[in-house]
Amino acid sequence: MNRRIVVVGMGYVGLSNAVLLAQHNDVLGVDLDVSKIERLQAGVSPISDPELEDFLAHADLRLTFATDPTAAYADADFVVVATPTDYDPQTNYFNTSSVEGVIRDVLDAGSSATIVIKSTIPVGCVHALREQFGTEAILHSPEFLREGRALYDNLHPSRIIVGAQTQEAKEFGELLLEGADAGGSGGEIAVLLTSSKEAESIKLFSNTFLAMRVAYFNELDTFAITHGVDSRQIIEGVSLDPRIGSHYNNPSFGYGGYCLPKDTKQLLANYRDVPQKLVEAIVGANTTRKDFIATDILRRNPSVVGIHRLIMKAGSDNFRASSVQGIMKRIKATGVEVIVYEPELEGDTFFGSRIVRDLQEFIDTADVVVANRRTPELQSAGAKVYTRDLFGED
Repeated sequence: MNRRIVVVGMGYVGLSNAVLLAQHNDVLGVDLDVSKIERLQAGVSPISDPELEDFLAHADLRLTFATDPTAAYADADFVVVATPTDYDPQTNYFNTSSVEGVIRDVLDAGSSATIVIKSTIPVGCVHALREQFGTEAILHSPEFLREGRALYDNLHPSRIIVGAQTQEAKEFGELLLEGADAGGSGGEIAVLLTSSKEAESIKLFSNTFLAMRVAYFNELDTFAITHGVDSRQIIEGVSLDPRIGSHYNNPSFGYGGYCLPKDTKQLLANYRDVPQKLVEAIVGANTTRKDFIATDILRRNPSVVGIHRLIMKAGSDNFRASSVQGIMKRIKATGVEVIVYEPELEGDTFFGSRIVRDLQEFIDTADVVVANRRTPELQSAGAKVYTRDLFGED
């Protein structure tokens, strides 16, 4: 099954989908960032992801890249939209303008392509977009990907969800399944065709459940610290119950990254007229955890606090909305000096804090080294390290 596909947005969602689909289809990957496209054209991934790096360098892909997709829209069978969307909790508004812009450009090009939204969107968005643009050829297919393992998760999906029950939706699900099968995923992969609002809801409820697990074990850890008991032993005992399991049970400074913070807040906004307590508590728990961690660090009476890495987790190069930034800002607000060690950063400061590029100098200068996840390079820091990483995993 060979289809002509345009994928707009070469972030970790769009790029991983482009690579997956380009195993069997002619795919054009599009991004406005010229430097990103130049790297991709050279076979270099702009994202830290081992499978993406390997496939771009060595796999036989029918994949090209460009900054202007206009000419390709007219002949495309599918246009996959993976542009950024952001939720603003102050205005209770989810900004889908980038998605709307792509849809407008596709229709202006006279294209009859089916438009598949991979970006996270609020419940009811596809219905509103179909009315706004006067076409039914818009659907949502949510992604369930981890940062740093996006292509792996596309090659080995837990399920494939497509938010329409049309022939085009069925075909797109088959295209994703075909790419996953090529990745040697093994076993049967469920493909579920739903209506649009159900697909939108699946994404938000899935991520909110994961955020709930993170918040639960973080609050267990807060209890253990406060009462002077062994958090690790409690978590190990709780997790041995097969109904609970040992995934998403490692304490942290809070959930962060691209998806969980905005998806939980977006789901809460969709509950505006629906009775609830739990979803609100999940969102609030993340703030409470950061408050507690910052206070616990300050109990050590440091003059200088060092923040070791701003990235969300090991293997990632993203530090947008990472939980440690919330800890950093709370500590700075008390007047304590904060320094940062983050090799991914350019410049000399980050939010007014000095960046120290030499690791040993960083360790020597800081009275407390704050690390959301413990790494071997911090071994020389010894008792200076403050972390809640009990199991050495994300």
